[in-house]
Amino acid sequence: DRPSLDALDARHPVQRIATPAGTVAFRRAGRGPALVLLHGIGSASGSWLRQIDSLSAQSTVLAWDAPGYGATTPVRSPQPVAADYGARVWDWLDALGLGSGDVTLVGHSLGALMAAAAAGQRPAAVRRLVLLAPARGYARAEPAERERRRDERLATLHSLGPAGMAQRRGAAMLSPEARADDLEWVRRLMAAVDPAGYTQATHLLAGGDLDALLAALPPEGPPVVVASGSADTITPPAACEAVARTAGCPYIPLGPAGHVCALEAAEAVNRLLAEPLPGETA
Repeated sequence: DRPSLDALDARHPVQRIATPAGTVAFRRAGRGPALVLLHGIGSASGSWLRQIDSLSAQSTVLAWDAPGYGATTPVRSPQPVAADYGARVWDWLDALGLGSGDVTLVGHSLGALMAAAAAGQRPAAVRRLVLLAPARGYARAEPAERERRRDERLATLHSLGPAGMAQRRGAAMLSPEARADDLEWVRRLMAAVDPAGYTQATHLLAGGDLDALLAALPPEGPPVVVASGSADTITPPAACEAVARTAGCPYIPLGPAGHVCALEAAEAVNRLLAEPLPGETA
């Protein structure tokens, strides 16, 4: 039977490191090339515990608490863009001595915008870019629609608080068949978000444009792959396939998992991250 998430949490505790832009809180395990895991808007480094534990035999697995989450210093702008978070990725990796190359960037949901921005800032340092259930952002939506989505999310946060938001939204993050312990963990992570950091991330989502970030990668840049679960109602498979089609990269289904696929489809995600991408040599 697989270890409990509480056991993995104790096995891989949060660390901290100082960078020029402030503190970064993160989890780390293993040795080898850097595998960098960037979580989504209502989450934290703890969403990656099954990757941290399983993939450390072949990689230095790193999962941060994004700026404004946990003990990580927020980005400066009250309405940040993806590049603000991408720069913080490299500040963090440089502080760890891992920013020079052979980095695999993995972004889940909103973390896909951060990962794509980071890849564009140092494409030669990135071995590959993996986008799990990616959020495209709303930059291309009509202004009224973009503002409505932003304001609705912030109104939910302000009216319910993180704990109430977690109770209302937690089940939507997973499939109806998800394990009860996975659902409880998702709710725990969401209930712990800092409202100020979540608000900044909401502005990132509202103004984000994943398609543009991927289009800006150089032709000789890192290979990209998109993957998601078939039961994802937050970033549905059709939307994820459209990201892949627009970027000209593979789309890989992860089975009947919901949005937080790294927890619910951990084995499939671990295989994806451990094996070469289509057309890539080991």
